[in-house]
Amino acid sequence: MKRRQFAAQAAAVIAATALAPSAFAQERTTRILIGFPPGGSADVVARLLADKMRVSLGQNVIIDNKPGAAGRLALAELKRSPPDGSVLIFSPSGAMVIHPWLYSNLGYDPAKDFTPIALGSTFDFAVTAGPGAPPGDLKAVLAWMKANPAKANYATSGAGTVPHFAGQLLAQASGVPMTHVAYRGGAPAAQDLIGGQVPLMVDTASETIEHHRAGKVRILAVTGEQRSRALPDVPTLKEAGIGVTADAFFGLYGLPGMSPEVVARIDKAVADALRMPDVQDRIYALGLVPAHAGPAELAAIQAAHLKRWEMPIKNSGFKAES
Repeated sequence: MKRRQFAAQAAAVIAATALAPSAFAQERTTRILIGFPPGGSADVVARLLADKMRVSLGQNVIIDNKPGAAGRLALAELKRSPPDGSVLIFSPSGAMVIHPWLYSNLGYDPAKDFTPIALGSTFDFAVTAGPGAPPGDLKAVLAWMKANPAKANYATSGAGTVPHFAGQLLAQASGVPMTHVAYRGGAPAAQDLIGGQVPLMVDTASETIEHHRAGKVRILAVTGEQRSRALPDVPTLKEAGIGVTADAFFGLYGLPGMSPEVVARIDKAVADALRMPDVQDRIYALGLVPAHAGPAELAAIQAAHLKRWEMPIKNSGFKAES
C-alpha cells in the first residue's frame, strides 16, 4: 500500500512539472557579458535583446558590463565560466577578427575557444567632428588637421578595435597623419568629443547620432558601402572622395561544449527578438542594422572578416603589446 501511495505521489509531481515547464527555467539566470561600459552600442543592443529573450526563454537574462582591454577582459571571464550556457558574451567583432593579428599572447583562440551562437547586428562607422574641429565638410576638417598636426587626433572606443583601424585607413587614404586616442568605450570617447578635448571620433554611429541630431557634433561621413538608413543626408567616405570602407558586427558567443539544444534555443530567442518591429526600429535609429544569422553562418562571417583585416593591420605599422 505504501509503495502504491509513493508511486502515485511521484507520478503527480512528474505530471505537475510537465504541465509547468517554465517553473524551473524561471530560477535559471543567463548572464551576458559586455566588454565595454554601459551606454555604448554593444550595451544598448544587448539590453534590447535581453529584454525580449527573458520572455522567450522563460528565465532571467541579465547584462554584466566588464569593460577593459577592448573586450579582452570580458572574454577572459567567459573562459573561466561553466560551458552550460549560463554565461555568454555579446561581442563586437574586433575581439574576434582584429586582436588575433595584434597580440602574440592573446590568451584565446577565437575559432576554438568560443561557440558562435547568433549574429546580433551589423554596422559601419561614423566619422564625427566635435566643437574642437573647424566648421566644414570632411575634406575641410582633414585639411585643418594636416595643417595642425599637433591637433590631428581621433578618438575611438579602444585600441585594437575595428574603429581604431578604420581611422588608420582613413589617415592613410587621405594622406593626413592622425594620432589615435583610445578610450575604454564609445560613451566616454563621445563625451570628450563633445567637450572639445578631441576634434574627431571614429566609432559606431550610435555613440554620436543623438548628439549629431542635437547639433552638438557633426557626423561628416559613414564608412559603409551605402549611406546609413538613419543618416540619409550623410555621405559615405567614398562619396567624400576617400576610398575606404569598414564594417563590423555584434555576435553572441558561448563556450565550447555547450549543448546543441541550448545553442539552438538561445539562437532562436535572438532571431525572434530581432524580428520584432520595436527592436528593429530602435536598432535602425542607432545607425545599426538588425541582422540575424545562426551559429554556422556567424562562424563563416567571422572567418571572412578575419581574413579581410589581415593585410590592413599588418600594413598599419601598429605595435601591440605581447
